[in-house]
Amino acid sequence: MTIKIITKELLSDNWGKLTKVTYEFPLSDGKKEIHKREVYDRGDGATILLYHEQKKTVILTKQFRLPVWWNKHATGMFVEACAGKVEEGEDPEVCIVRETEEESGFRITSPRKIFSAYMSPGSVSELIHFYLAPYQEELKVSSGGGQQSEQESIEVMEIPFTQALEMMKKGEIQDAKTMMLLQYLALEKIL
Repeated sequence: MTIKIITKELLSDNWGKLTKVTYEFPLSDGKKEIHKREVYDRGDGATILLYHEQKKTVILTKQFRLPVWWNKHATGMFVEACAGKVEEGEDPEVCIVRETEEESGFRITSPRKIFSAYMSPGSVSELIHFYLAPYQEELKVSSGGGQQSEQESIEVMEIPFTQALEMMKKGEIQDAKTMMLLQYLALEKIL
């Protein structure tokens, strides 16, 4: 399939790039249509679920998310797995090791990649790389909480895996990446 870009208009270049794209799209009958879409490009991301096999617990974070609050979430305080933006040219595993320590305070060395997924392919170009890693108390090197220079104020939560699944069922966890990680852990019977 050959897509022909007709015009690109940069609408915003702040935290990410928002571009309005007009392109020619080939139909199966040989005809072509002109489509107009907006693409939000903020780079790729990585996320991880830390789990403790003996205690049957997971590490999650809680922080304010403006878009969630904007969309009528009562407080905007969102429970989710550790995650972060993959810097240009950076290996996603390097990113998630760094983000895990910054956000949770745990220094991990060998996260296991389980898959990659586009979360909102209709408008967002971000590909998220999903990881799992076991944790033990001796891997805790700081209290976590994020980077003040990035205006992060993150609460670290260690909760029973069964409670996390219940929180998901009750709508207390609504973050798609976190839900996917919790479901993966359940499906694979890791805890």
